[in-house]
Formats: sequence, C-alpha cells, structure tokens
Amino acid sequence: MKQFLLATTLFSIVGLSATPVLAADCDITIGLVMELTGPAGAYGQAGAKSVEMAFRDFNEAGGANGCKLVTDTRDSQSQGNVAVDQATQLVNIKKVPVIIGGIISSVSIPILTSVTAPAGVVQVSPASSSPTLTELGRQGKTNGVFFRTITSDALQGTAAAKYAIDQGMKKIAIIHVNNDFGVNMVKEFAAAYTKLGGTITSTTPYNEKQASYSAEASAAMAGEPEALYLVSYPVDGATIARAWISGGGPAKFLLNDGMNSSDFIDAVGPQYLNDAFGTSSGTTSTKSTEYFNANYEAFSGIKPDAPAADRSYDAGAIVALATAKAGKGDAGAIKAAIPQVVAEGGEKIYAGKDEFAKALALIGEGKPIKYEGVIGPVSFDQFGDITGPFRLWRIKDGQVTTVGEMSAAEVDKIKSGLAK
Repeated sequence: MKQFLLATTLFSIVGLSATPVLAADCDITIGLVMELTGPAGAYGQAGAKSVEMAFRDFNEAGGANGCKLVTDTRDSQSQGNVAVDQATQLVNIKKVPVIIGGIISSVSIPILTSVTAPAGVVQVSPASSSPTLTELGRQGKTNGVFFRTITSDALQGTAAAKYAIDQGMKKIAIIHVNNDFGVNMVKEFAAAYTKLGGTITSTTPYNEKQASYSAEASAAMAGEPEALYLVSYPVDGATIARAWISGGGPAKFLLNDGMNSSDFIDAVGPQYLNDAFGTSSGTTSTKSTEYFNANYEAFSGIKPDAPAADRSYDAGAIVALATAKAGKGDAGAIKAAIPQVVAEGGEKIYAGKDEFAKALALIGEGKPIKYEGVIGPVSFDQFGDITGPFRLWRIKDGQVTTVGEMSAAEVDKIKSGLAK
C-alpha cells in the first residue's frame, strides 16, 4: 500500500512538472487610469473598453511569450489629484511597467510629472492633446516615457481655425472648459483665427459639472457672433449647446474632436446641429478602422464613435505589441520597443487577433513590423507626439460625415505662414 501511495505521489509530481506553465503564472499587468466618472466619464469608459478589446485580441493571438496582458483599471474621477493617487498605487504597489491614461490633459499631466516620469514607467495617453505635454518633453522633464495617440492642440487649433474661415465663420464666440486642454486649444485657435481674418467677439471659460450654463451662454452672445466655437466634453457640451440655442444664439457651431459623438448629438437634438462643423486628429481609414467599427459595439456595448474609443484601442495595441517586442514586462524595454512597432519599413500590421498573431510570428523571427491603427498610420517623434492628418467633418441629419482632410504638412505650412 505504501509503495502504491509513493508511486501515486511521484506520478503526481511528474505530472505537474510536465504540465505547461499556466498563463496566469506570468500575467503582465498594465495599469489603466481612466476618467470613468466626472465630466470626461464618457471618454474614459469608452477608452477602458477599447484597451480591454485590444488586449483580448492580443492575448487570443498568443500574448507576450505566452503571457497574457491584464488590466488594473482605476477611476481618476476626472480629477488630477485622484489620478496621481491611483497611478502611485499602480506603480509602487502593483509595479506596473506601463500606465495607459489619462484621457484628458488635466489628468495626464500630473500623472506624468508626479508619478511616471520620476519612476521611469511608460505612460501612453489616448486623448490628451495639450501642447504642455510636448513642452515638458522639450524641457527634458518626461524622461522619454510619454507617448500619445492624438495630435497636439498646437496643430489642431490651427486646423480648426482654417476650417472655420473656410466655412464662412468670420465672427465667432468661444466657450471653453477652463482647464489645461481648453485653455491651450483656444490659445492656438485664437492666434491662427485672428491672423486668418476672423473676429472673436468673446471668450467665456466655464467650470465643469454645473447644473446650468445659462450665464456663460448669455455672456458669450455679446457682440452678435455668427457662430459658437465650443471646446468641451459631450455631457457639459450638450448642456451648453442647449443653453446657447434656447437663449437665441445662432445654431452654427465649430466643435472640438471630443464632440464628435452620437451621445452629444442626441442630447442636443439633431435638428439644431445641421450647421455644426469640427476637426478630429489622425483619422485616415485603414483595415484597422474597418475591424474596429465592425466589432467594438458587440464587445463593449458602446458605439464606435464614442469619444476616444478608436485611439484608445491603438494605445492598447501599441503597448501590447511593444511588450511582445520587449519580451518582458519591463518599463525600459517597452519604452524602447514602442517606436519600433510603428516604424517605417516594417511589415504592416492591423487590428484584430489574426493580425496580432501575424505580428507575433514576425517579432519571433526578428523581423520589423509597423502597426497601422484605427486612427490611421502613426509614428512617434522624439517627444512622443504623433503626426497625421486632420479629418474635417460636419453633422447633418444627426450623422457625422467626413467632408475633407487637412494634412499635417498643410497645417505646418499655415502655422509657418502666420508666424511671418
């Protein structure tokens, strides 16, 4: 009997040693700090789901050396101090090599300056567009760890100004969210718009999460503007737009990219937005775009045009592929690998399980890859910024339609001409 038990025990030990290591034994945790609640909650909820979808596709394709990427998602509540607390826990306690987030600049900047840059942990923001982030890179304060999958407002403000003039908006009022994003977007827009011949009748900042914005809308009507440039987020933006319309403001709008949202359109009323125009960064259609638009809603329950959804998938995909390229969950190795997985000359890779499996095979063979994203082909400069075209769109009968494109080269030419 003793011999039988000994044999059984030995068999069990041998059997265990012959069993492949479970993926859970080598999971790589990536931190997400997203605005799940607060004024930017629609952005963060969509962004978190997009990253989860990218990681699902990547894990099903084989993962990083067979290891799964898993998320530890924290809510910044759209507040910088809360974001710093959550990011600190992820870095110091969970030892994550990467944080994806925040969505808005007023969250991403304090995470970068207080947590990720000092710790040398990679940070990828899907939607923070403030020029301050570029300037921090120029000053050597990012430690090279910051990347973003959206263009800087320094470019988008100029593109928006040219588009406004082209649409006949020569006399415009501005209402903007009073944070780093809103202030910088308006600064860049105003500099370009006035030099292009436009007149700004008033500039009205607003503080977030107010029940009513009637006072701001009323103040912005001074000077008889022909249109309103609204720099906001979908929830507050809808409340402001309704106050503007009900107060007698002209139903002609220029909108920032975050207002390209069916939720915003439904909340305001499509009938009031037939003369609403806007710009979005980096939106050249690719096979990744087609894949995402066809599959995202089934995965997330959220429409694919939700703010920040597309570029958050790309943030997740780039982090995943870079982790595979690095071969481990090490911040320094992932930082070095991020530019390599979107570099010119590599074989083109698109979104989805099959494409990621192809990418993993190429990485395993030591061959270069170039991920082309949902927002289009991307590459990073020395400050972690992307360059790409701007989509020019308008709302008509409740639908957002593309009416043109402005290349980064065109925007640079405009900026150069205005500087003379």
